[in-house]
Amino acid sequence: MKKPSDSSDADYDIGDLLGLGSQSVRKNYYPALQARIDELEKERNRYKWLFENALHGIFQANLRGGFVAANPAMARMCGYDSVEDLITRVIRLREQLFCSSGEFDAIRQELLDHGSLSARETRLRRADNTPVQVAITLLRRPDLGPEVVEAFVADITERHQAREKLRQLNVDLERRVEERTDELQNANVVLRYQIEQREKVEQELVVAVDAAREANESKDKYLAAASHDLLQPLNAARLLVSALMDSNLPADENRLVHRVQRSLESAEDLLADLLDISKLDQKAMQPDYIRTDIGELMRGLAEEFEPLAENAELNFRVRPVAGSVRTDPRMLTRILRNLLSNAFRYTTEGGILFAARKRGPNLEIGVWDTGVGIEKGKLEDIFREFHQILPKGGERQGVGLGLAIVDRMARVLGCEIRVDSSYGKGSCFSILLPLSAVMDAPAGNRNKEMPVPVTSSFEGLRVLVIDNEEPVQESMRALLERWGCRVVTAGSAAAAIDHCQGADIILADFHLDDNRTGCEAIHAVRRHFGRDIPAAVITADRSDDTRRLISTQYLPILNKPVKPNRLRALVTSLATSLNPDRE
Repeated sequence: MKKPSDSSDADYDIGDLLGLGSQSVRKNYYPALQARIDELEKERNRYKWLFENALHGIFQANLRGGFVAANPAMARMCGYDSVEDLITRVIRLREQLFCSSGEFDAIRQELLDHGSLSARETRLRRADNTPVQVAITLLRRPDLGPEVVEAFVADITERHQAREKLRQLNVDLERRVEERTDELQNANVVLRYQIEQREKVEQELVVAVDAAREANESKDKYLAAASHDLLQPLNAARLLVSALMDSNLPADENRLVHRVQRSLESAEDLLADLLDISKLDQKAMQPDYIRTDIGELMRGLAEEFEPLAENAELNFRVRPVAGSVRTDPRMLTRILRNLLSNAFRYTTEGGILFAARKRGPNLEIGVWDTGVGIEKGKLEDIFREFHQILPKGGERQGVGLGLAIVDRMARVLGCEIRVDSSYGKGSCFSILLPLSAVMDAPAGNRNKEMPVPVTSSFEGLRVLVIDNEEPVQESMRALLERWGCRVVTAGSAAAAIDHCQGADIILADFHLDDNRTGCEAIHAVRRHFGRDIPAAVITADRSDDTRRLISTQYLPILNKPVKPNRLRALVTSLATSLNPDRE
């Protein structure tokens, strides 16, 4: 009888099935088997390398006990010296790994119900009992045991800290808004209290509360109304101090006058900046686009800053370009004035260049200085409100709103602000405006540097000042007479006609008594004398409606508080229009 192990011609034995039926077959099979084993070993080593060098923690564990396996990243994340140390010391995940037993129980129940969970944020306990924020992904492996799981763990401490920092920033911002609102409300109450009659205190408080509520809804409207009363006495003080500065005072008194002048300038700049920042924040400042002569605009600013350059002994050069753009001249002038003011503020020696040039489809107007410069890492910070970059050993100047206003006004106009600075050597701030029309300058005058005109002489110039505030009248008279002008002051058009025998130029306040305006007073005086006397309106009202109304009368505007250099430039312009040959 044939044994089962006996071979036959029709059957294959087990050696044949394994490829070992003959010596030649076995020899052919061994290299292939060895190659397959080598491939498997390489694959194993690759997965082992990935497991051991992964940036995220990976582990296998029993939910009823501790770790089965883990990678080095998991040990480091939990603050253990090695994987062996982690596996040996953590024998109960619930009490030793998770900061919250309740959180562990919730995770375990979700795994039992659904088999997996993804990117669950929780806190794990480190070896020193401090928590670490993680995002954990768990997969249940019932094939390995009823509560065996495999997990991937990512350390999200930085993300958690960033989230907390953002939350704190939001809290700080809300607190800051509340503080600013409270300050505005308190300031409004004080201002209303000062201007109302003492016997109507009870009624005044009701009005102030209502006004404060309205101010909270529209800061721009409130500030525009309150600024007039603040700017009037400040304007008178500025003019009187300027008159004192032109006097031959002893050295000590002269130094005190200069300190008062700097304090008044700081108060004025702060108030003007707050008004503009408030309008920009409330989106209440809308551009009024008209065709603007860039050369004329730059020359006007040059005349305004030339006395400042002379006093500081700085080389001030102006290089305009012949052309026009469609823009809001008031906002563009404010942007360039702020850039020039910054250049003069931070330049103590050398010079300042105020120039314009074409750059493709744009016109670039820039201010180059040889001042202290700005470090590269701080260029973005300079446009934040109430922020200043101070040189080492330098004193704080201004309140840090000038460049914030420049940046926001440029965005309203749809223009780009560029900054280039070398620390310790100087800076360049420029604005790019799209060109609407360009007129080439005559040959030989293109890009020719324009010398800044010297200050005009006002000797014998007859100036009529119309203002309903006597302190303003007195201060304007004192300053203009220091410049050689012959001044007549009046509180209304009727008083001006009665007391004035003639005038070369007229300077009128906008808001007069009996709801009259400076525009009406100017026209009345012109009709009386029968000629178109050069005139300008001086006002503390910075609202868009007032500005548009004065512009329709084709009258120049000068805002209060009046800066002496701007007043001098205005008087020069009016006197030049009266007599182009006047020196």
